[in-house]
Amino acid sequence: MSDLQIGFVGLAVMVLLMLLYVPVGVALGFVGAVGIYFLLGSGAMWGIITAIPYDFAAHWTLSSVPMFLLMGYVAYHAQMTDGLFRTARLWLSALPGGLAIASIGASAGFSAVTGSSLACAAAMGRIAVPEMLRYKYDKGLASGVVAAAGTIGSMIPPSIMLLIYGVFAEVPIGQLFVAGIIPGLLTAVMFAAMVVIRVKANPSLAPDKDLLPTWHERFYSLGETWPLLVIIFAVIGGLFIGVFTPTEAGAVGALLSFFVAGIRRKLNLDLIKKSVSETLVSTAAIFVIAIGAAILTRFLALTGIPDFLSDFVLEAAVNPLTILAGMAVVYLLLGMFLDPIGIMLLTLPIFLPVAEAADINLIWFGILIAKFLEIALITPPVGLNVFVIKGIVGDAISTVTIFRGILWFLVADLITMSLLIIFPQISLWLPQLMN
Repeated sequence: MSDLQIGFVGLAVMVLLMLLYVPVGVALGFVGAVGIYFLLGSGAMWGIITAIPYDFAAHWTLSSVPMFLLMGYVAYHAQMTDGLFRTARLWLSALPGGLAIASIGASAGFSAVTGSSLACAAAMGRIAVPEMLRYKYDKGLASGVVAAAGTIGSMIPPSIMLLIYGVFAEVPIGQLFVAGIIPGLLTAVMFAAMVVIRVKANPSLAPDKDLLPTWHERFYSLGETWPLLVIIFAVIGGLFIGVFTPTEAGAVGALLSFFVAGIRRKLNLDLIKKSVSETLVSTAAIFVIAIGAAILTRFLALTGIPDFLSDFVLEAAVNPLTILAGMAVVYLLLGMFLDPIGIMLLTLPIFLPVAEAADINLIWFGILIAKFLEIALITPPVGLNVFVIKGIVGDAISTVTIFRGILWFLVADLITMSLLIIFPQISLWLPQLMN
């Protein structure tokens, strides 16, 4: 059996393992290790699988992963999101479906400090869904809009997903973060437009008649947003003008979140224990998958599969749009069964060489992957954000109802994705301005 054949057999075994519900990180690492054994023998296998975990985990840029996660968890437990939602509600209440649009706006704001879609959905779900149900919003709309808006955390910096992509693709993390700003805001605008269209067509979905705040209430509420604004402008502003590296930005953001929590008298031992514990668990889960993917990447490189696929693309002169369309189908299918970070790390060893061979800009490609994975977070039957919201609402809303509410936002996401593919400058303008 040739090296190339061993590689394809390994990929088939990996798919089989995941269908058997073997954890993604374990499946990636196991196939990579066994494949290296068949190619090079036991000595080389042990040498590689003992060196790769340290080499990968010791990557300096990855030290910002726990920092950004800690920043988000502290902001969440210090209830910094409450004021953000109240302000968005007061300023956006005049629009059809004002509370739903406020949920989208607050999610976009909180995405700039959390870096995690699941954390964003959990934070907004705790605040926004009960408020919308109190005003007799349609249950599908109330739950679906928060589950969908939570996905913006995968795009707006500091995105953990973009950070890990940048490490694997070896592209500047700062430029990648900045590239996600406009696509993230565009996603929020498209979701808001979908809410307005639906409520205009069927006003009973969102009866907002009692929401009539005064201008004094609106301007007064702006004072509640300063905690998050301080962190957002410090982190994103520092990245954009080049004051911080991504690693330094993560540390500054985490420190500021503690500082702000202390000023607001929310900082206590319980908050610190919860935030640190959740950060450690999330970081460990991410690193297990990433290390497994690094081992698989080495195995695939030894088999020659990346070169084989790259040569095929060059010889067949495949159109980049055709390649992206094929990748989109793969991501949407995998999104029905796997978690987003697992999907990304599973596919990058195969898709990155193909993208490079097709001369696709890797910054733009990273934004498209993040968007594909945003959609995966709400794709049935395993949309992780949906189950986060289900865990918050309990028996008040069924899982089927949440997925029904999600479908409209999937349409909005597909439109946004089409715009990002047709107009690459949506993603590339800010990084070019940064340069």
